[in-house]
Amino acid sequence: MASMEETIFQIILHGGNGKSCSMEAIAAAKRGDFTEARAKLQEAADALNEAHHVQTSLIQGEIRGEKVEISLLMVHAQDHLMNSITMKDLATEFVELYETIKLEKVSG
Repeated sequence: MASMEETIFQIILHGGNGKSCSMEAIAAAKRGDFTEARAKLQEAADALNEAHHVQTSLIQGEIRGEKVEISLLMVHAQDHLMNSITMKDLATEFVELYETIKLEKVSG
C-alpha cells in the first residue's frame, strides 16, 4: 500500500498533468488546430479523472473510519486539483470560443 505522501503526490501529479494538457489545448486552438485541442482536452479529462479516483479512495477510506491526517501537503494537493479542474473548464470554453471565431471569419 502506498504511503499517504505518495497518494497525495498522485493527486498533485495527475492534477498537474491535467492543467498542462488544458493549457496545451488552448495553445492548439489559438493556432487553429481544433483536432489537437480536443485531444488535449480529453487528455486533461483523463488525467483529472485519475486524480479524482485517488481523491475518492481517500474519502472512502475516511468514511470507513480510516483517519486521514490533514497536512499542508494534503491541502496543497486539493488546491492544485481544484485549480486544474477549473483550468480544464476554462480551456474547454476557450477552445469553443476560438472555434466559433474561426468559423465566423470563414463564413463572414
